[in-house]
Amino acid sequence: MTSFLSFPAISPYTSAFSGASFPHRSLSPRLFKSCVKCSYAEAPIDIVADVRSERVVVLGGNGFVGSAICKQAISNGIEVVSVSRSGRPSLQDSWLDQVTWITGDVFYLNWDEVLLGATAVVSTIGGFGNEEQMKRINGEANVIAVNAAKDFGVPKFVLITVHDYNLPPFVLSSGYFTGKRSAEAELLSKYPNSGVVLRPGFIYGKRKVNGFEVPLDLVGEPLDKIYDAAERFIRPLRSLPASDLILAPPVKVDDLALAVINAVKDDDIFGISTIEQIKEAAAKMRAFIATKY
Repeated sequence: MTSFLSFPAISPYTSAFSGASFPHRSLSPRLFKSCVKCSYAEAPIDIVADVRSERVVVLGGNGFVGSAICKQAISNGIEVVSVSRSGRPSLQDSWLDQVTWITGDVFYLNWDEVLLGATAVVSTIGGFGNEEQMKRINGEANVIAVNAAKDFGVPKFVLITVHDYNLPPFVLSSGYFTGKRSAEAELLSKYPNSGVVLRPGFIYGKRKVNGFEVPLDLVGEPLDKIYDAAERFIRPLRSLPASDLILAPPVKVDDLALAVINAVKDDDIFGISTIEQIKEAAAKMRAFIATKY
């Protein structure tokens, strides 16, 4: 598989749903073998090549981050299955018709049907609530998904969590962060050489909530440019406790999606990716795409 960018490894759900529905669509694995015979100077040459068609299951695929990942995957020729509580989003974009939308809850999914033919799983599952809810949403749901993927034999898993912002230990011990970190630990344990954790900070873009568009890019984009221009002055200050609440650079949702696609496509990427590495991966992926078109 083409390598775009490699990072060294850094060692270290929501309420129940029922009635998951699955569209009638072929879910068979896409592994083909082709044989081409050619001749050069009257010497026959047999060329045998394995071609793998990529199929990605995106957990939370109709959300702000998940939909960006689905869209970017489709545009890169990857087959996409989205699993979420509410199924297909109420948007009119043409790429939506190319995604298989499954309505269901990770706690009650028929994983054998969902994961059939999958070459990677991407989880965007996360949320807020009381302590127990956050541990369940951010931790338990993702742990279940990781183990289901591993048991089924899916070769790659990408988990989107969160930057720690240099926060003090008593804050990082909250259900939100402990849930995220327990999911990371499970992933890196079950996928030591192919599990990818992306830790973005503030994610910006045009976010739609209940039919209304929230232009997070009006805040995030100017901040991003300021951070880029003043990076060498800001970086030393980021070692101060909790300083990253203000100083951590934001991440464009499209860049996060590109970093996910880069991780899905590159077998050499595993471990934890920081904000800076996410941005670098997005730039590399964008440059690669530019060479194709």
